[in-house]
Amino acid sequence: MPLSWNEIKNRAIAFTQEWQNETSENAEAKSFWDSFFDVFGVSRRRVATFEKVVKKLDNKQGFIDLLWKGVILVEHKSKGKNLEKAYQQAMDYFPGLKEYELPKYILISDFARFKLYDLENDINHEFLLTEFINNFHLFDFIAGYKKREYKDSDPVNIQAAELMGELHDRLKEIGYEGHQLEVYLVRLLFCLFADDTGIFNQGIFHEYIDLHTKEDGSDLAIHLDSIFQILNKPEDKRLKNLDEHLAQFPYVNGKLF
Repeated sequence: MPLSWNEIKNRAIAFTQEWQNETSENAEAKSFWDSFFDVFGVSRRRVATFEKVVKKLDNKQGFIDLLWKGVILVEHKSKGKNLEKAYQQAMDYFPGLKEYELPKYILISDFARFKLYDLENDINHEFLLTEFINNFHLFDFIAGYKKREYKDSDPVNIQAAELMGELHDRLKEIGYEGHQLEVYLVRLLFCLFADDTGIFNQGIFHEYIDLHTKEDGSDLAIHLDSIFQILNKPEDKRLKNLDEHLAQFPYVNGKLF
């Protein structure tokens, strides 16, 4: 399971404080990136390598500063160097990479500045090390959080109705019945609808279930009950140390929960 965002935030603060005065690429770059990956609970040695040798378009040999095959390529420079030039240098390595090695992201840094290029979506982000605390969510793919794409759709359709019917039968088999069963299904349908239409911050219900429940679904009922309870409790009445993924659910002012 990925680290919680609260834990990542704390690690990001410590990382910023540790590296805010570093300037030399040759002396500390590798330690810098080991620490960077550790912010997200990932051992750099398990996923990425330093100084990968590649043959560039001009047939000259090049060395990629850091490569996580198929995910991210990092080009690191000493403080104050031209980051645009470093980006072009990173792109020059692409002809020497195999198809499966091609990264989805390029990250350029000189300790003090970061430029993240999302190649699949053609989106760039630039921020200072001192602003890392406000931008660490950009690296959710390192932490293990899945990026989700949301498209406008009819949240209630024939397929959804059929699935709810199957769920009704399964719940009945394990002991839910009558009014209890109907209320349970209405609550669940509300959560699915709210997740899809903006009543919740989009995707939080899906994400919570994805991150917190076992693959075999054996603990799903427990987590659904936790969500239902939170939806029925005003924010100022909730525990201060509540799991952050539960805390993000809004209070639903009504009798549904």
